[in-house]
Amino acid sequence: MLVDDYYPVAIFALISVLVPLIAFFANRLFRPTNSTALRETTYECGEEPIGQAQVQFHVQFYIYAIIFVVFDIVTVFLMIWALAFDSFGIDSDNLTNNLPLVCASAFTGTMLLGVYYVIKKEKILWI
Repeated sequence: MLVDDYYPVAIFALISVLVPLIAFFANRLFRPTNSTALRETTYECGEEPIGQAQVQFHVQFYIYAIIFVVFDIVTVFLMIWALAFDSFGIDSDNLTNNLPLVCASAFTGTMLLGVYYVIKKEKILWI
């Protein structure tokens, strides 16, 4: 392996470090610093703000969001595995054929542990 082969990687790494740094310092250089009453108000799509800007959400929305994301991820990955592998059957002759079943079971189990954690943490009694 020659050093010349790594020049594109080094240039890409240098650019990926420099662009955010330049943007950060350019922002500090060109931003307005005067404070006006308009800048102190909360932006609500051109409308006058009504009430508090910070609203406290209920924990139930967070729980439903986590459960939805977990089952959404499980569904997507299990569909991919179901299409990629012909069968998830257990083959006692060839142990390497059992790998898709083991992987799918481990992944599903890990996701269900996340759901169990949320349910246990919030003491939901309906499941």
